[in-house]
Amino acid sequence: MEENNVTKKCGALFIGGSAGSLDVLLKVLPSLDPPTGFPIIIVLHRKPGADHLLTSLLASRSKLTVKEVDEKENIDDDKIYLAPSDYHLLIEKNHTFSLDCSEKVNYSRPSIDVTFQSASDVYNDNLVCLLLSGSNNDGVEGLKAVKKNGGRVIIQHPESAAVSYMPAQAEMNVNIDKVLQVEEMADYINQLGSL
Repeated sequence: MEENNVTKKCGALFIGGSAGSLDVLLKVLPSLDPPTGFPIIIVLHRKPGADHLLTSLLASRSKLTVKEVDEKENIDDDKIYLAPSDYHLLIEKNHTFSLDCSEKVNYSRPSIDVTFQSASDVYNDNLVCLLLSGSNNDGVEGLKAVKKNGGRVIIQHPESAAVSYMPAQAEMNVNIDKVLQVEEMADYINQLGSL
């Protein structure tokens, strides 16, 4: 575990997850205190389709504004952005979003790997990524890119995950900065804004 990373400012928090991660978000989001001082971008494996129920559900549990990403939208602090279904979410150098419908990665679109890798090229050592419960290894390669660029890598404790495979693969293959239980996540995220 690298302690020197904990004092770096958080430019953005990216959260990736699949099966079992929605329950985690519904427990964590209500305890996040505005202003965060950074944006939170969530990439979940979702079924294709124009389903805005997920955005509404997350918004109903959060004190922060929650919205689904729009193409070329500016990334603003103190907001929670949700990657739309059936698009890869990319981050541009000018801190805007870009949506891409190229081939699935790890059977997924949006792919956590694609977004984490893209974000690491923009935010470098000011990036924090959190990987939650899930049933494939999407996110592992993205977390490796985050570490290579000096960012912080956090995972849900595999034993607390409804589906442990995703965080367990990350723990085995990436130099993790922190392993968090669900009940520790909100405090950790809130502290990111005070650095």
